[in-house]
Amino acid sequence: MSEPGRLVLVGTPIGNLGDMSPRAVEALGCADVVCCEDTRRTGRLLKHFDVRAPRLLVVNEHTETSVTKEVVDLVAGGRVVAVVSDAGMPGISDPGERLVAAVLEADLPVEVVPGPAAAVAALVLSGLPAGRFVFEGFLPRKGSGRTERLAAVAAERRTVVLYEAPHRLARTLDDLIRLCGPDRRVVLARELTKLHEETIRTSLAEARAVLDEQAPRGEYVVVLDGAPESAEVNDDEIVEAISRLRAAGASNRDAATEVASALGVSRRRVYELATTTGHGA
Repeated sequence: MSEPGRLVLVGTPIGNLGDMSPRAVEALGCADVVCCEDTRRTGRLLKHFDVRAPRLLVVNEHTETSVTKEVVDLVAGGRVVAVVSDAGMPGISDPGERLVAAVLEADLPVEVVPGPAAAVAALVLSGLPAGRFVFEGFLPRKGSGRTERLAAVAAERRTVVLYEAPHRLARTLDDLIRLCGPDRRVVLARELTKLHEETIRTSLAEARAVLDEQAPRGEYVVVLDGAPESAEVNDDEIVEAISRLRAAGASNRDAATEVASALGVSRRRVYELATTTGHGA
């Protein structure tokens, strides 16, 4: 019977190729198979570092589930399988999480070669509190899942780190302004470690105004200051928050859920105020 191999998660640069570690190069050079999101992109990376071309196996959001058994079989058969994403650490808002879980479930070894991560880079650049933080990745695009996640983000006391696509950034900032207020501190970071790296440190309202002047380009990391210590919330604050959400088209149910979570008060109190002040369904 063959000796078990291992799954190796390899961090790769998020922009600047100078951030590739010697250990990462060695790990890719020793791999029998490299799981990657894009064979062309990973192929160029391997060529740049003069790494022989092992077998490349596409593992992306569409294929990860279907190839998991194959990866487990390869590791069980003694193969060294490396996992990379297009940039940064695999498994962090990128494929890899399912592979790790499946290989560990099969009682096989998993190793990690640490590397750059956009979330951590943006956090330490932000100037916002970094001792305790929450990573939320990409928000749901629509529906109750988005509503609930946004409400949780708005109420979170710790610094929150989000990823956002350029064509959805304005909408996300609008939602955060609605729930957090216009003055909450935020940092927008893009092109990290690259020639045109940009970091905008400002308020939510001012960040949104910047987007009206310059169209967002490239994927962004959004670092949001935590919610302030909650003082006693009066009825007028609740009614005002309900009014903003209803004016933006939210249903009474969704408005009550968002306001209750964002302000840290009971949904029943919010709903009663909504119905007694003319905001009921």
